[in-house]
Amino acid sequence: MRASSGLALIAAFALLAGLSFAVPGPGSARFAGRLAWSVDEDWFGGLSGVELSGDGTRFTAVSDHGRLLTGRIARTDGAISGISDLAQAPMLGPAGMPLKRGRDDAEGLAIRGDGQIFVSFEGDHRVWSYGRVGGQAARLPRHPAFARMASNGSLEALAIDADGALYTLAERSPRDDWPLVVYRFARGAWTRAFSLPRRGGFLPVGADFGPDGRFYLLERRFYGPFGFASRVRRFSLGAMGATGEEVLVTTAAGRFDNLEGISAWRDPAGGIRITMISDDNFRAFQRTEFVEYVVGE
Repeated sequence: MRASSGLALIAAFALLAGLSFAVPGPGSARFAGRLAWSVDEDWFGGLSGVELSGDGTRFTAVSDHGRLLTGRIARTDGAISGISDLAQAPMLGPAGMPLKRGRDDAEGLAIRGDGQIFVSFEGDHRVWSYGRVGGQAARLPRHPAFARMASNGSLEALAIDADGALYTLAERSPRDDWPLVVYRFARGAWTRAFSLPRRGGFLPVGADFGPDGRFYLLERRFYGPFGFASRVRRFSLGAMGATGEEVLVTTAAGRFDNLEGISAWRDPAGGIRITMISDDNFRAFQRTEFVEYVVGE
C-alpha cells in the first residue's frame, strides 16, 4: 500500500492530541536480526512482498512499481549480513508489455513448488501468474468482491498452501469491526475460505504458509510521525476454519520500518523462521530492510 501524506498528517494530529500508541506485549517469537538494504538505482524501493527458498539462502521480492527482484542472502552467525547476485526485471502484462502506472501496484507474492510465481495487485484488484521473472503474465479470474475493494487497501497479502491453492485478503474492509475475509483460489475459481478476527486496529499486509502448514499473517498499524508497529499472528486451518490463534510478534511503533512482506521457512537448526521486508514507499526518510524472527512450534 502506498502511504498517504494526508493519512500521515491526520495520524500526527491525533497522536499529538494525546492518542496512545502503545501496543500489546512482544509475542512469543525471538528476534534474529535485521539488515538495512539500499541499491543506488531509480527502480529500487517499494518492496511489498517477499518469498524465500526452502533453505533461506535466496529470495524473490515484488515492488509496488511493478518489478520482480531476486537475490542471494548471506548470514553471519545466523543473522542476515548481506545481499548479493541481485537481478531484477519489470513485470509484463498478458500482452508482453510493461505495466502502466496505476496498474503496476504489485503487493502480494506467492511462489508454487514448481516455481510458478503469483502476484496480487492493488488499484486494479487482481492476481496474475508468471512462469518466470521477466516473463509475461497470465490472468486469473476475479472474485466479484474484488471490484468492491478500496483502491489503496485491497489485495496486499497472498499465500499458497502445500496443495497449490492461493489465499488472499484485503487490507481494508467496509467496516473496521468486520472480520477479515480470506479468499481461496483452487480448481479455477475463487471462494470465500474463512475469516479472521480483527485485533487492535492492525491491518493485514502480508501472508504465508509455514513449513508447519499454518497460516502466518503480517499486520501493521500506522502511528504518524512515530512510524509503524508490526504484528505477526499464526493460525491453524481445518474444517472449523481458522483456529489456534497465536500472536508471535508485536513491535512498538518505529521499531522497524513499514514491514509488508513475510516468508516463513525452516532454518538449519530446525526452527521456523519468519523473514519480513519493508516498503520504503520510494521516500528518502524511510528504509528498505529485512527483519527476521525465530518462532516456536
